[in-house]
Amino acid sequence: MQTPQLQRSAFLLLLATVTIAFGWVLLPFAGAVLWSLALAILFTPVYRRLVRRLGGRRNLAALITLTVALVIVILPLFMIAMSLVAQVAQVSQRIRSGEISFSSYFQQVVAAIPRWALDLLDRLGLGDVESMIAKVAQGAAAASQQIAAHALSIGQNTFEFLVSFGLMLYLLYFLLRDGRELSAIVRNALPLARPHTNFLLNKFTTVIRATIKGNIVVAAVQGVIGGLALWALGVQGALLWGVVMSFLSLLPAVGAALIWLPVAIYFLATGSLWQGITLILIGVFVIGLVDNVLRPLLVGKDTQMPDYIVLMSTVGGLALFGINGFVIGPVIAAMFMAAWHVFATTREPGDDSPPV
Repeated sequence: MQTPQLQRSAFLLLLATVTIAFGWVLLPFAGAVLWSLALAILFTPVYRRLVRRLGGRRNLAALITLTVALVIVILPLFMIAMSLVAQVAQVSQRIRSGEISFSSYFQQVVAAIPRWALDLLDRLGLGDVESMIAKVAQGAAAASQQIAAHALSIGQNTFEFLVSFGLMLYLLYFLLRDGRELSAIVRNALPLARPHTNFLLNKFTTVIRATIKGNIVVAAVQGVIGGLALWALGVQGALLWGVVMSFLSLLPAVGAALIWLPVAIYFLATGSLWQGITLILIGVFVIGLVDNVLRPLLVGKDTQMPDYIVLMSTVGGLALFGINGFVIGPVIAAMFMAAWHVFATTREPGDDSPPV
């Protein structure tokens, strides 16, 4: 005999199964879905203003908003990516030919170390300079091979990229146009009290908007400043290192310094004092100031998360999910904190049951 409890359990099992299966189907295009959702959240205020000005014509407003997103965000990134691929191939060729030799750069830095410092390294068991140079040479060779392999894979995966890119634009259009209705469906479908649902979904959208807006602005500013500084100082591949600096700046506090600080040390060690001092001043007082001022203002203030939570969730997200992790990590951390906040504030004294 079929009881209501059995029917409900069977339906919940079916619901979980089809949900997992649908997620599995979308998994190859998870990045496209993530960025279409993120861009929809970011550009929804623009879409709503256009709807009011165009007298409620939602299709036209969504199309104009999509064009604005293309012009402001997507096309500039696409152009930078194309220039970056060309420069990556050029730099990797110079590394293979020996024109750029990280081992020789390292050897010049070691040669400039004072004798007392070398004696100290000997006492600490770190004075085997030849083995260190050999390791640097091996690392440079491996890095050049990886760079060349990634540049080749970018060319080979052009079709997959175009499919994902087209899917992202397609989804972005409908998420802009039908976002309010889809949001209402999600709110009504979640088996939570309405205040809890609104709180969690609002936290979700706020964190995505703040993370993308803040991190992309900080990364772009640091990458542009760092790239221009390296170009002005005559460093080869300034565009490449500026883009790498932008990606590394997703790591709060220490990211961009992983590029400009070794270059400044090389300048100082090889006698280019004014170049080294100039780069250190720019790195500390300009690039560092951007990170210390803009990031808390744009990210931490809106997400209402401590800086150390933002740092750990960003690093963990990047380690687990790649470039998409700088959004996914903070979102997971924010939802974790929000869910526990709901749990803690809805329990009554002496009540050991979870909130409903």
